[in-house]
Amino acid sequence: MAKKSTFRRKRLLKKLLNKRRLVILNEDTFEETFSLKLNLMNVFVVVTLSAIFLIGITTYIIAFTPLREYIPGYASTKLKKEAMDLAIKSDSLDKKFQSNNIYIASIKKVLAGDLEYAKLNKDSLIASEKQSINEKDLTTTEIEKS
Repeated sequence: MAKKSTFRRKRLLKKLLNKRRLVILNEDTFEETFSLKLNLMNVFVVVTLSAIFLIGITTYIIAFTPLREYIPGYASTKLKKEAMDLAIKSDSLDKKFQSNNIYIASIKKVLAGDLEYAKLNKDSLIASEKQSINEKDLTTTEIEKS
């Protein structure tokens, strides 16, 4: 059994390393235009290295050029920036919409007579939502300075 496996290996190795000749001939004159001595191992190595090279170049082109934008799942940086800007704008519009709704609700209360007239002021409504910060709280104390 061991002799058969070693015999097969030797036969395969001999086939891989057996020299062959690739000849390109001119069909009309049978003149040899190109000749090359090869063995199957060299052909296998060249084909494998060529495939690895092509895969590497293709991956590089897709990963580091604008072609990646055509692959589903990848977005351009311009598109991401526009999406961020639109999200910020929609957030600010939502806040403005809420403050206008509060203002309209307070006007409805005044018109219905449910609210005192002195308390109704749009600026006071907006100011009541925001926290006022005392400037004394922002100055550094003696303990912080040392």
